[in-house]
Amino acid sequence: QVQLVESGGGLVQAGGSLRLSCAASGRTDSRYFMGWFRQAPGKERDFVASIATFDGTTYYPGSIKGRFTISRDNAKNTVYLQMNNLKPQDTALYYCAARKSTSATYDYWGLGTQVTVSS
Repeated sequence: QVQLVESGGGLVQAGGSLRLSCAASGRTDSRYFMGWFRQAPGKERDFVASIATFDGTTYYPGSIKGRFTISRDNAKNTVYLQMNNLKPQDTALYYCAARKSTSATYDYWGLGTQVTVSS
């Protein structure tokens, strides 16, 4: 089992920045992909970014690439999402998730942290 706790959300003006953190605990000795997802009210959950904790390879959808950066600190079992040039449409509940490298689905989820971007 892996437990994930997100932090760092808040209210920011358009054009501003936030850094989200995801602290992992439990059985973190396996090879994992860590991902960030977001869900706005009335919308489906969207993939934002992911990183392979074992080699640092990152993945982004085209709509995100360039503004958000995912990184990890394996010594702290923490993954970060640096978000720059935030837009009102980035407003959502941001979730951290984890999946083993042998799994096709994200099996572990945090409770989320709210990001609100005002215009």
